[in-house]
Amino acid sequence: MCGRYVSTRRPQDLVDLFDVTRWDPDQVLEPSWNVAPTDDVWSVLERVEHDTGEVTRQLRPLRWGLVPSWAKSLNVGAKMINARVETVAQKPAYRRAFAKRRCLLPANGFYEWQAVAATETTKARKQPYFISPEDGKVMALAGLYEFWRDPAAADDDPGAWWTTCTIITTEATDAAGRVHPRMPLAIASDGWDAWLDPAHQDTDELRALLGAPAAGHLDSRAVSTAVNNVRNNGPHLLDDFAEDDTDT
Repeated sequence: MCGRYVSTRRPQDLVDLFDVTRWDPDQVLEPSWNVAPTDDVWSVLERVEHDTGEVTRQLRPLRWGLVPSWAKSLNVGAKMINARVETVAQKPAYRRAFAKRRCLLPANGFYEWQAVAATETTKARKQPYFISPEDGKVMALAGLYEFWRDPAAADDDPGAWWTTCTIITTEATDAAGRVHPRMPLAIASDGWDAWLDPAHQDTDELRALLGAPAAGHLDSRAVSTAVNNVRNNGPHLLDDFAEDDTDT
């Protein structure tokens, strides 16, 4: 699975990188070295404007953890942060979004954990690893998004509608596979247009766009166990692991 990642690029940099045509500068997300489920995250998506019919490429924050339109509670999103590529086109929770509502989730890299057995001098622990492109470029993680209306909200409540997202995952390979059996999928830059196009609904062609982040050229290294606590944030989370590190 992909349960935490890093996203620190400035929104203006993402606007330029992904050729975004619509972005509200008043929408602000702080850089995060510990993006966790239910956090708001930057996404790139395309929508048809109701008044003009024009398709615009947007940068907008989404809540990580997809909530299907038919869900009774927002809370289900915490369990739907990932969608397995093997079943994403068939499962009721994801198939409509896979056909019509796809997005890219920019990331510096992602975390996975490996179980470490106890020794005579140390306790058993889960060791975090940071996995990122060898060239340091941004990863465009393959995502889906969905709209959900809170049934308890009043008709005129501006907070009645939520937009949520999930990350598509697959069996892990290369550096990621040595740490964890699953990993996120990504879209190469030459596939962004086709992936984001809401009119493109050929399932086989869409699946063909999915690939390993950085084409599999990934670096993996053990980092500070401080990342294990979702309340911790900051660039120090990417420090190389030291034997005297402890969860904080």
